[in-house]
Amino acid sequence: MDKELFYKSSYNGTKHFSQWNVDHTDATGFAAAADDYMERGIDLNEQLIRNKPATFIMRVSGDAMIDAGIANGDIVIVDRSVKAINGKIVIAVLNGEMLIRRLEKNFNKTRLIPDCKNLSPIDVDCSGADFAIWGVVTYCIHAF
Repeated sequence: MDKELFYKSSYNGTKHFSQWNVDHTDATGFAAAADDYMERGIDLNEQLIRNKPATFIMRVSGDAMIDAGIANGDIVIVDRSVKAINGKIVIAVLNGEMLIRRLEKNFNKTRLIPDCKNLSPIDVDCSGADFAIWGVVTYCIHAF
């Protein structure tokens, strides 16, 4: 007799099954009525990310956008394919510093506006400053 078979338990588990492999629960002899309405699980990638190659996720450090509902430690989803227009919350790099601010574009003036009473707006001189917009914030996941 083979030692492996002799000492091995007869139950191998159900790890090779997933939620999608089982059509319905049949513990009582008939399927549950709710099984007809069962949907697959929620995939946050499908729900929150529109353009996967152009999207990145980052954690916010600081309270510059606290009045907009984005607090220290929150996670923001940033899409680089969304056009940065007036009023959008953007991730910008100004002189090597990464900022999260609301974009305000007027005729020939660009400003980064914080949604916080403690900070003042930043006037961006596009000709002399090292300035780039990385992307537009599309969602914020608030940490408790």
